[in-house]
Order: sequence, then C-alpha cells, then structure tokens
Amino acid sequence: MKKIAIAAGLAMTLGFSAVQASVPGYAVNSSDTVWRTSFGECWQTSSWSADKAIPGCAGYVAQAEPAPAPAPAPAPEVAEIERKFALYFDFDSTRVGDISTIVNHIGSLASVESINLVGHADRIGNAAYNDRLSQRRADAVAAALANAGVNPSLMSTSSMGSRSPVANCSGRGAELIACLRPDRRVDVEITGTRRAQ
Repeated sequence: MKKIAIAAGLAMTLGFSAVQASVPGYAVNSSDTVWRTSFGECWQTSSWSADKAIPGCAGYVAQAEPAPAPAPAPAPEVAEIERKFALYFDFDSTRVGDISTIVNHIGSLASVESINLVGHADRIGNAAYNDRLSQRRADAVAAALANAGVNPSLMSTSSMGSRSPVANCSGRGAELIACLRPDRRVDVEITGTRRAQ
C-alpha cells in the first residue's frame, strides 16, 4: 500500500512537472486549468514570481488600459472679412503717414485675397492734375505697404481724382484747405480670411 502511495505521488509529481510549463509558476491539470485549493487560491510552484501572476490569482495586478489617443483638434473655422481704412494727405502731397494699423491687420489674416487702393484729391486745382495726384497717392501707399512686407501682387491701384468728395466745405484759403482734408485720401480695402476666434 505504501508503495502504491509513493508511486501515485511520484506519478502525480511527474505529471505535475510535465504540465506546469504551460502556465509558468502554477500547477495545472492536463487541460491547462490552474489547480486551486479548497479556498479557491491558485497553486503556485516554487518557480512562481510576481511577474508570472495571471488574472484571477493572487499577486496579479491588472495592467492599466492605455490612454485613448486624444481626439484630433477641430479644423479651425475661417471667416471671410472685408475691412476698409483711409490714409489722409496734406495739401498737394503724396507723403504717406503711419501705415502700421493696416500692416498689422494684413498680418493677422490667415490669407489675403486682395488689397484695393483708391486715391482721391480735393477739389482745389484742375481735374487733370487732381487725377494724376490721386493716382500718385495710391501708388505711394502701395510702395509703402510693399516696403513693409506686403506682397505687391495682392495690390491694385486706381484713382478718382476729385470726383468722390466726402467733405462739405465753404470758405477760402487755409480754412478751406483744412476742411477738405478728408477728400485728400487713399481708401484701402482689404479682403481676406481670418481664423474664427
């Protein structure tokens, strides 16, 4: 009887050794199921270590689920915008004043479609001279914008001479010249797109 028990124990140990390799660190039966004690605990072999722990057995630490990839940022919306500026000139002058507001606006756009420059003159003097003067003013603004880094191919110039007045003035001499200042201008119309805020 003692020999049978020893033989059975030896066979069981040999069987146990043969099948434990399929689940390293645990005793398993012939169908690769981990043996459990009457308390439901997994039988660990002497080769068991924490890195061999399996789900459902003591020592197993669940791996954290990988964080989901962040959702792609929504494509920025673009809004078409048209903005107008006016640059004013001294009497019989083509000297361009401060253009920084215009340059900053152009730089803030996602893209620029066109920059339309229209020169104007006051009613003092003859019409032919005022046509040339208003064109020179538009060309001077275009040159100033180009020197500030604005793409010249986006700009177009034209002139209205004294045919589009905005001032309603009377009087003579210096008083009339001062009152007509709004007519000595270049209208700047910029069309482009900007990113929606």
